[in-house]
Amino acid sequence: MAQPAQRPEAAHPVSAPRLAVEVRGLVKTYRAAGRVPEKTALHGIDLEIPSGSLFGLLGPNGAGKSTLINIMAGLVMKTSGTVRIWGRDIDADPRSSRSAIGVVPQELNIDPFFTPRELLDLHAGLYGVPKAERRTDAILAAVGLSDKADSYARTLSGGMRRRLMVAKAMVHAPPVLVLDEPTAGVDIELRRMLWDQVRALNRTGTTVLLTTHYLEEAEELCDTIAIINHGRVVAHDSTTNLLRRIEGKTLILQTDHDLSGVPGQLAAFAPELRAPRQLAIRYDPRQTQVGDILAAVQAAGLGIQDLTTEQTDLEDIFLQLTRRTG
Repeated sequence: MAQPAQRPEAAHPVSAPRLAVEVRGLVKTYRAAGRVPEKTALHGIDLEIPSGSLFGLLGPNGAGKSTLINIMAGLVMKTSGTVRIWGRDIDADPRSSRSAIGVVPQELNIDPFFTPRELLDLHAGLYGVPKAERRTDAILAAVGLSDKADSYARTLSGGMRRRLMVAKAMVHAPPVLVLDEPTAGVDIELRRMLWDQVRALNRTGTTVLLTTHYLEEAEELCDTIAIINHGRVVAHDSTTNLLRRIEGKTLILQTDHDLSGVPGQLAAFAPELRAPRQLAIRYDPRQTQVGDILAAVQAAGLGIQDLTTEQTDLEDIFLQLTRRTG
């Protein structure tokens, strides 16, 4: 019988390593099988996730996010490179590194005939957590499931089941928690509730790695973001710096009469005719002055009824970076 994995020490400033996750030169190549050719999913990934951070990993479908997470969790064998979880190499110390990470997958894999309390106790036992050290009630309270502790899992709503998945990943008190699309398919109210729970976990010292397709979620929650595309990291910076990277703005002009096309005087600014009386002009304030745009509008004989500007957000940056590397 396999010995239980050693539990990681509690995450606190004294014992926490500088990096919760350190990935160097990570390559994963899937061998050819039948008519399916060999495919490299990760091309020498380098990634650093500081301890205590709330880190966002973004990328389109097929970018390599799931492969990276599965390697970290010990579910997929890497081809080359190194991965350290909470200072522990996944090859040299696989049991200890796996006990330092909790993964909440996209799929809801919960036994419907167990109660949340039973599921958490069972999961804690699999990690070798002594009964005296189990925090089942505290964890259920943290995810808002105390009143459902003794109900069968099959009676829980979809949102409650997703929260139970988070609870399962917390039973061995991992210092690193991976949330893979935790709010996929849930309504706005539940998404906000999950956001609050993620923030609360992070405040206790847990390093959180979040993958999401909701870019506003990453912008709202994460202090650091990496964008991966075609198995390569195309951006890795603080959320603030990433938003500053592309200082684009969009000027929205509401004209005083219908337009059948873009006036020639504005062609240099490549405007978009969004409606018969609405022009959108994207510009870089470091290179173009708003006054120059307005002067061209006046030269075109257009009257302006309204004028607004839109700032660049994470979605703009994501689309520009992924298109550039596509």
